[in-house]
Amino acid sequence: MDVIEQLLRRAVRLGSYGVPTPPRLRLAIVTCMDSRIDPFQIFGLERGDAHVLRNAGGVVTDDVIRSLILSQRYLGTEAVMLIHHTRCGAHGLPEDSVKAEIQTETGIRPPFSLEAFTDLDADVRQSMARLRHSPFLRHRHAVRGFVLDVDDGSLREVI
Repeated sequence: MDVIEQLLRRAVRLGSYGVPTPPRLRLAIVTCMDSRIDPFQIFGLERGDAHVLRNAGGVVTDDVIRSLILSQRYLGTEAVMLIHHTRCGAHGLPEDSVKAEIQTETGIRPPFSLEAFTDLDADVRQSMARLRHSPFLRHRHAVRGFVLDVDDGSLREVI
């Protein structure tokens, strides 16, 4: 049995998703896809409290901005919390080498940035700047960025 079939067998019927359309806390969280990071557990969130957007590195890409536009303009979020983390796979990733490897394997070089980084705090600042300078977002100044230490669970704000 494949993993998707296993998950389907484990699926719990939650009944109605009777939560308000706008997140109760009017918050969107942008974080990494790393499975060690669970914003609901970290912050004691309940279903319906916040929008959670995830990608490799938790970076602000055009697609994250697209989602935040809808989150803010049509679903009522007013604050954005960025959470990057220690021991991230994108930290120190040799982007050019990875792209070359993919091109060798597939014949096509990825046209997008993999968003690798060497300085964790600088990457958080860059993501915050992308949000704060986006003309498409209504709540550009209600953005805060943090680094989660995956070894001890502490959060440190990046200014």
